[in-house]
Amino acid sequence: MHTGRAYELLWALCYSTQTHMGHIAIQIPQIPGEQEIEIDVKINGIRQQYNYRVEIFYWKDCEKPGDSRAECIRGILARYDKNWELYYIGAPTREYVPLTFRKKRIVELPEN
Repeated sequence: MHTGRAYELLWALCYSTQTHMGHIAIQIPQIPGEQEIEIDVKINGIRQQYNYRVEIFYWKDCEKPGDSRAECIRGILARYDKNWELYYIGAPTREYVPLTFRKKRIVELPEN
């Protein structure tokens, strides 16, 4: 799907340990429309994968067209795959809103 304008996304890749949280900003190429993103990283020798998804939702496709945009987004999130969590709400236009989701991960921390 075409987004109607090009935009640049910066993604924050987050990891945590028992003592701190770090962030890395990764620039993603400008590709219009929906995107599936897989990021492989090695942190302290441990390989991890992060999955993100950018999807375009059109206001005209809301369940109840008279609802506010916030209600429309709430409805989208209520019906969305529970294995993914909302990560970022992009800049909405008159026609659509881009939503970024992150695949949920179960991270087991090493015992001391």
